[in-house]
Amino acid sequence: MFANLSYKTQRRIIIIAFSLIPVVLLFTFAYLPVFNMFKYSFTNWNGYSKSFDYVGFENYKTIFTNPKYFSVFKVSLYYFGATFVQMGLALYFATILSFNVRFKNFFKGVLFFPYLLNGVAIGFIFLVFFRPDGTLDTLLQVLGLGHLSQGWLLNPSIINISLAGASLWRYMGFNFIIFLGAISSIGKDIYEAADIDGANRWHQFRHIILPSIKRILQLNLILAISGAISAFDIPYIMTGGSNGSNTFVIQTVDVAFKYSKLGLASAMAVVLLIIVILVTLLQRVLIKGDD
Repeated sequence: MFANLSYKTQRRIIIIAFSLIPVVLLFTFAYLPVFNMFKYSFTNWNGYSKSFDYVGFENYKTIFTNPKYFSVFKVSLYYFGATFVQMGLALYFATILSFNVRFKNFFKGVLFFPYLLNGVAIGFIFLVFFRPDGTLDTLLQVLGLGHLSQGWLLNPSIINISLAGASLWRYMGFNFIIFLGAISSIGKDIYEAADIDGANRWHQFRHIILPSIKRILQLNLILAISGAISAFDIPYIMTGGSNGSNTFVIQTVDVAFKYSKLGLASAMAVVLLIIVILVTLLQRVLIKGDD
């Protein structure tokens, strides 16, 4: 029977047959959990009970009115601020290493290597780095700045700065390689023309490099917003959210699995999803505006 069908019909049947299983898996493990997450966000479900009550928008009201839950957004500001420092350093090194510099390949590897490390490993590395009489305190002693030593992960006023610094070290390599690729795509004839006109390195950076990578800068800045909100692995490994270092994702995990408030945790996950969607839409609007 199948042999009597036309070639186009056979082709369509084969395409549908091979696409059916991936579509079913995608719906089962991606779209269905998201749908359930939205449903649970309007309930008081504890995660294991067979019954639950619908509470409307009470969970969302709690997120934005209860200081216990809303305060985690303030922690995200530390990571967002560190992102500007990270992008500035990444752009600085990418610009320098785009020119002829000795050992440039070695420095490229050194800057990009932290991004290849696992977040758990980096968390343990910086636990040793920031602990009392650890690497940082020893380095300060050698430099004669021992009076600056303190509990880097014990002081609530500086703990988020320390954690944001660890995230800066890890993710700078990613921004660096993106900027370097964008700068490397600029034609050499443009630099040659600038040299003929007497432009120095600063003029080349200001009038050639920056305008050429403007869209990449916008993209990384937009991604920084969602990245600051979704910080998780490094603060979770290093502090577990203690001493005022609780991030939005850590708070969501604790609410769901430590306090068995799956309804409230689902609402928090929905808020994070909406933020990411809004950031993505903003990115597209900015790109269309440039076009």
